[in-house]
Amino acid sequence: MKKPEVIVIGGGVTGTVAALTLAEAGASVMLIDEGVNAGSGANAGSLHVQMQSRFMRLYPDQVPNVEAALPFYRMAAEEWVRLDKDLGGIELVRKGGLMLAETEEQLAFLSKKAEREAAQGLSVEILNREALDRIAPWLGLQIIGAELCRDEGKLNPLIANRLLGARAAAVGVRRLAGRVTALRPTPQGIELETAHETLTADKVVVAAAWGAGALVHGFGVSLPTKAEPLHMNITEPGAPVINHLVQHAERSITLKQFSTGQIVIGGGWPATTAGWSAPPTVISGSMLQNVALAAHLAPAISNLRVIRTWAGMNTTIDGASVIGPLPASDRIVMAVPGDAGYTLGPLVGRIAAQLAMGDMGEIDVGRFSPARFAT
Repeated sequence: MKKPEVIVIGGGVTGTVAALTLAEAGASVMLIDEGVNAGSGANAGSLHVQMQSRFMRLYPDQVPNVEAALPFYRMAAEEWVRLDKDLGGIELVRKGGLMLAETEEQLAFLSKKAEREAAQGLSVEILNREALDRIAPWLGLQIIGAELCRDEGKLNPLIANRLLGARAAAVGVRRLAGRVTALRPTPQGIELETAHETLTADKVVVAAAWGAGALVHGFGVSLPTKAEPLHMNITEPGAPVINHLVQHAERSITLKQFSTGQIVIGGGWPATTAGWSAPPTVISGSMLQNVALAAHLAPAISNLRVIRTWAGMNTTIDGASVIGPLPASDRIVMAVPGDAGYTLGPLVGRIAAQLAMGDMGEIDVGRFSPARFAT
């Protein structure tokens, strides 16, 4: 077998786009994916751009990193728009995201947040109840206002993941099922150890999300990538037309509707991890409180049945992405999105692929360098 020029570790949306970009540029590419606990495979399809209140509440020390990266989030949403056209349709709807307020205090919080986001170039506006009634008449009567972020949206991740995988295969990306257990530098490139064989490559792109830190630990960096198990639900088809990505100013919730009429309910409710080799398990309390909150905010959906509930792994770092070559080896290029990894994934993957090819690209990602975690 001809030695791959580049091996991509991680077959989620980030790794798949990285592999696709590399192959389209003429590289010989192999993508290795273990197929266990892949965040992209369990994602609910939100395109997050504005700062999430849940993240601000849980990780206040990381908020400055997210705030500084807001223009990058906006570019990431535009990357999805490009992919939607290129792939032939992934049910992308970009009519904005609503973050709801039930009290004057919550609305004041949203107003201050919107000022900070507008300073970073986001298209945001505070809406009163009258304005909300014109675009979201299905909201509960207790909602007094909201922040509208026009940059946000939603898509169908099942369709997006399938089409991206098919496109990668069509341009020659070879996919190998397995787990990379070790990376070693050699005079010719990088050696990758798996359970069954040893592979070599000129360059390696690490898009292994929460597993990335352990893989590159011996290369002069200590990446604080952690797995965060989260819970999601989907209902049977319903009549309400929810065009926006819906969140709350204080409580953990995401709410959106697919073209099928089904409502996807999530927003960061915890699940239980069973270790790296098994999918996380659902907590009944998370399900009950999550769907109850959704019905509280949108009473029109309260009669719908939940037909499936599941959990997936989110990845936390320090609120910012990790993109670029390792300080100790420029043959290893990191591609780990920050908060809202599915939103950022395609842009992070494309940039990492360009860097692996020696192309600095049009976006300065110096602030995302793995050098900030040098040991």
